[in-house]
Amino acid sequence: MAKSSVLGSSIAKKVAMALSGLFLISFLALHFSINLTSVFSERVFNECSDFMGYNPLIQYVMQPILAFGVVFHFVMGFVLEIQNRAARPIAYAKNNGSANSSWASRNMIISGLVVLAFLGLHFYDFWFPEMNYKYVQALPQDSTRYYAELVHKFENPVRTGLYCFAFVLLFFHLWHGFNSSMQSVGFNNKFSRALHKLGYAFAIIVPFGFIFIALFHHFNH
Repeated sequence: MAKSSVLGSSIAKKVAMALSGLFLISFLALHFSINLTSVFSERVFNECSDFMGYNPLIQYVMQPILAFGVVFHFVMGFVLEIQNRAARPIAYAKNNGSANSSWASRNMIISGLVVLAFLGLHFYDFWFPEMNYKYVQALPQDSTRYYAELVHKFENPVRTGLYCFAFVLLFFHLWHGFNSSMQSVGFNNKFSRALHKLGYAFAIIVPFGFIFIALFHHFNH
């Protein structure tokens, strides 16, 4: 009975981890689509950013939910990794792990930590200045400021390089994480193959799309 209870608890945690990951993927897609407009239209990017920055539903409902989702996802990832390591037999350590799994699946914690560090940098670069602008200095709303702020952040080659490195690790994290999430929630039917391909496409397009955006602004301004 105890073993069954532990197993059920582990499955519940994996499902919760998967659902939180899928939620964060939806935010990532939205964030990418808005940032991509900066490559084609300064005006559109400013309008989209201003809407996201001052819309009450986004600021006071979605933003706290997003913050909770990020924290929950990474905490749950550490909990599951600890449980998995504790459940492995000692002999497992002698096996060649690379023969049975991909680098991405064996290093989800590492890529996750790098992505978490990147989020900290992203908060430092964009979120904290935004909070300072709106609530500390209480400056008037200016819908034309976002593009210049974005471009300025990518003038520094070191910061641009850090962003690109973090997005490469995000690629590995998404490559394994998306399909692992599908398995955790038990999604296995005639649409599974198409969804797996969609997950792989997302894991490639979004991280390397962000890299393209960073390099575009670094070399064109």
